[in-house]
Amino acid sequence: MQNTSMLGRVAWNTLITLLYLFLLAPIVIVFIISFDTRQYLAFPPESFSFGSYVKVFENAKFISAFWRSLAIGAIVGIVSVSAGMLLSLSLVRYKFRGKAAVNFLILAPFLVPHIVLAVGVMLVIAPIGLLDSYPGIVLAHLGITIPYTVRTITMSLMAVDTRVEEAALVHGASPAMVFWRITLPLVRPGLIAGAVIAFLISFDEATISLFIVSVKASTLPTEIYHYLEYSTDPQIAALSVILILISIGVVVAVERLVGLRRAI
Repeated sequence: MQNTSMLGRVAWNTLITLLYLFLLAPIVIVFIISFDTRQYLAFPPESFSFGSYVKVFENAKFISAFWRSLAIGAIVGIVSVSAGMLLSLSLVRYKFRGKAAVNFLILAPFLVPHIVLAVGVMLVIAPIGLLDSYPGIVLAHLGITIPYTVRTITMSLMAVDTRVEEAALVHGASPAMVFWRITLPLVRPGLIAGAVIAFLISFDEATISLFIVSVKASTLPTEIYHYLEYSTDPQIAALSVILILISIGVVVAVERLVGLRRAI
């Protein structure tokens, strides 16, 4: 019986290990290719060098697009969390007609493919002259990030003991003071997690961005796409590794600050 149990654990651990290797294999291959010295993507590398990373930091288009994506992601994160907080408060704390419909509309972007969302957003913002503009890309990204912030903040609000807020009201605190002094600090982990998720989604979004921007407001994902139209070299692999490390760094920072389990 003990041998059977041990064999079961070994088989299970082996299966999990193989699954992780399968999931991580593309990232590992891209990481290795990023050090190749050839002018095309191939595996295994012929020789190793940091030349591709140097070229990434010397590529003016990539650098400018990176800062644009960073600024757009920061704006989207702040606005998405602000809107998500208001929506979450309405859905958790109040009863109103049409609440189920609002919940469904918030879930809708999860159910619709991004290519369909991209076409829909383009058809909405084109008549008002926001194609290939920063306001247009921000609005497009808000449409796909607000559902995530609403869900994250909603879970944090549901974990808050409303008796604490009621006690503050009974002792003379105004609703605004209760919100700023009690509710917001208690849901802060959800706010931070929602902002980070919104930022990362906006920073990495390519499908919708390709339909919205072209030259004036191009983002890093669209610049990568346009680069790949004419060239495929290890520079793209090096840039991908850098972006992966940035995403990991952001997630680790959130984990250290508030804890992902508490936030999500």
